[in-house]
Amino acid sequence: MYAKYEKLKAILASYERMIVAFSGGVDSSFLLKMAYDILGENVLAITLQTPYSAKWEIDDARCIADEIGAKHLILPKPWIEAIQTNPENRCYVCKHALFSSLNTFAKERGFCVVAEGSNVDDTMEYRPGRKALEQLGIATPLLEVGLRKDEIRILSKELGLKTWNKPSYACLLTRFAHNVFIEEEALSMVERAEAYLIAETYAKIRVRYENKMARIEMSKEDSLRLLNDEKYESIVATLKAFGFLHVTLDLEGYRYECSTKGM
Repeated sequence: MYAKYEKLKAILASYERMIVAFSGGVDSSFLLKMAYDILGENVLAITLQTPYSAKWEIDDARCIADEIGAKHLILPKPWIEAIQTNPENRCYVCKHALFSSLNTFAKERGFCVVAEGSNVDDTMEYRPGRKALEQLGIATPLLEVGLRKDEIRILSKELGLKTWNKPSYACLLTRFAHNVFIEEEALSMVERAEAYLIAETYAKIRVRYENKMARIEMSKEDSLRLLNDEKYESIVATLKAFGFLHVTLDLEGYRYECSTKGM
């Protein structure tokens, strides 16, 4: 692990001036911390804020970048028309559009590299967006040196990053069926529901949207805790107040990505 760490430092030093695509998650926070420690003011973190980005994640990214000390920009991006119906190639189309804009930004301002935080574990899952990154020449230094997620968490803890044990998140579009037009109201309902449950200490969750029904995915342990929570009835009532007609618990538990062709 530490040999990979040293190799990563050498790679980052070779970039001279770089942009880090920054979500505030475990991987991009570790990458930004490493890059800033090596390159200082020659590193710029950029968070792309889309209509399907949870607001609390944007706020979290801002706070983490401030703690690291790196320069940070939040760039709003409008709906990509081709993905508002949530097609099965959504991730590819989205990544290609967003990272193309980062490449243009970098060239116009003299940055040598645009980098993001993919790691070895990401290659073991279905991630269609990775093809877009490869096509656009986006640097993936954590993957290049062979770092795994568990190693990044360990190194992050040693560096004092509070993100070391942060759960993984994904854009809100993953909460919806494929090939269905995504309404702004539905996005807001999902965002509010997840933010509320996270505030209630249920951090590792997904709230899937199915015709105004909330289908909650969480671990078995958290499911049992929720069912025995003294605030259980209040939690259900709050989710309904957000606009859900029914609130259900998925017995199959938490899955990272779960968009389906139909529900």
